Amino acid sequence: MSVLVRISQGALLSDRLRHIPSVAPVLQQVGATLVFEGIVRATELGRAIRALSYEAYEPMASNTLTELARDILCKHALIAITVEHSRGEVAAGERSFRLAIESAHRKEALAAMDEFIDRMKRDVPIWKSAIYI
Repeated sequence: MSVLVRISQGALLSDRLRHIPSVAPVLQQVGATLVFEGIVRATELGRAIRALSYEAYEPMASNTLTELARDILCKHALIAITVEHSRGEVAAGERSFRLAIESAHRKEALAAMDEFIDRMKRDVPIWKSAIYI
């Protein structure tokens, strides 16, 4: 079981950060890989935007994401979780968040993903503000 968290400046690259350990016995356990990517919409509260600006209170944001990922990993018996989140400006149409979950079965991965995102939005000190056109 492993966790990797990264908060980086600007939009996330289109290639996801691959994190699953390359040890053969671990790879043989993976039956599901689930990836969610959050993309900045072109509107916020019904108004057109150019971008969202994300502010992260570090190192608390990274630490809280790591604790959350470890909790979800254990609770849902997952193999690995990789979390990437942007800080700074992310233009409409670009990726600002990515969550990748490796598990033995899809049901655990789906439940874990939903819970992780809800708890992250509630508990992690990362805030967004719209940059309107």
